[in-house]
Amino acid sequence: MVKAAVAGVIGFVLIFIESMIVMKLKGYETIEYGGIAPFINVWAMNFFFVYAILTQLTNWYVNHQELNEDNSF
Repeated sequence: MVKAAVAGVIGFVLIFIESMIVMKLKGYETIEYGGIAPFINVWAMNFFFVYAILTQLTNWYVNHQELNEDNSF
């Protein structure tokens, strides 16, 4: 549940970071998404991207802790 909440917030922040990158590269002053549906689509893409990364980090952390516990003797 926490992972989904964090992914939602970071996914939303990524929209603005991506927008700033596009505006700087293309020389735009504003970006129009064309409505709420395209904006939600971009947010959903970022959400699942961040969720997948957090899942892999969680799995790595659990495996890393188990490996350290096994080598403690």
